[in-house]
Amino acid sequence: MKIATLATGGIGGYLAVRLAQAGHQVATIARGAHLDAIRRDGLKLVSGEGDVMVRPWIATDDTAEVGPVDAVFLGVKGWSLDAAMEACRPMLGPDTVVVPFLNGVEASDLLAETLGAAHAANGMAQISTTISAPGVITQTGSFNSFVFAERDSRPSPRIDALRKALEDAGVPAPATDDVEAALWQKFVLFSAMSGVAAAARCRVDDIRATQVLQDTFRAAAEETAALGRARGVALSDTVVDHVMSVLAGLPGEMRASTAIDLERGNRLETPWITGAVVRLPEAAGLPCPVNRTLLAVLTPHLAGRG
Repeated sequence: MKIATLATGGIGGYLAVRLAQAGHQVATIARGAHLDAIRRDGLKLVSGEGDVMVRPWIATDDTAEVGPVDAVFLGVKGWSLDAAMEACRPMLGPDTVVVPFLNGVEASDLLAETLGAAHAANGMAQISTTISAPGVITQTGSFNSFVFAERDSRPSPRIDALRKALEDAGVPAPATDDVEAALWQKFVLFSAMSGVAAAARCRVDDIRATQVLQDTFRAAAEETAALGRARGVALSDTVVDHVMSVLAGLPGEMRASTAIDLERGNRLETPWITGAVVRLPEAAGLPCPVNRTLLAVLTPHLAGRG
């Protein structure tokens, strides 16, 4: 298959290496020193399974050089989504599918509005990866899973082919009959973790050891779950209990990416995470006092320190 990763950061880079290693034609969209390193040396993945170096089919910052592909894996920050969608256009053929792996729950709807519903899928990635050096992707931990489907979760030949490509490359891509529920179940956990860990400048073990933080975490998750149900998402009555059990089993030193970005002075994705939990309920008339407070605390830091 011809597959593009836009951009080739932690998630896109991981997928690019695995798929290229399996023999697929992979176009890596990147920029700056990261692109220079990929062009010069190839793209390297460092993980507990051993280091792998591949040379992508194409490495570029200009999607017009790529042309139509079978699929695009979209893994960008929320603020880059508009530009990324426009960059997808030269890579769209009649049946090209764009699979979003972004934090938050709004990317698929925006893809459908901008590029057309025929090109938009929905997806959710669970993996811990980062660009550790130009041209180098490092995976921390062994767990990884990529769940994606058509927006209505119905089977389709193109999704089946893409899932098989990932599975054959050693990447878990389980089938789902409700991709929206899978996405929101992750969002209930991730939005609470992002808001609380960043606002409190803390790690997982701090949340577990401090009752008021645990209570705030649960309350934030409850608001997000209520929002999902109000939007028609099939979230179980026990989803928050499940999220709390997941929290209990996470590594104590783990921190949300938002908390790490805050510490580094980087721009925050909060408007697309906690901000979405505050913004989306307005139409439904749902209260969200905990998430609104977390958003208020983080708002002065949204732009980073430059």
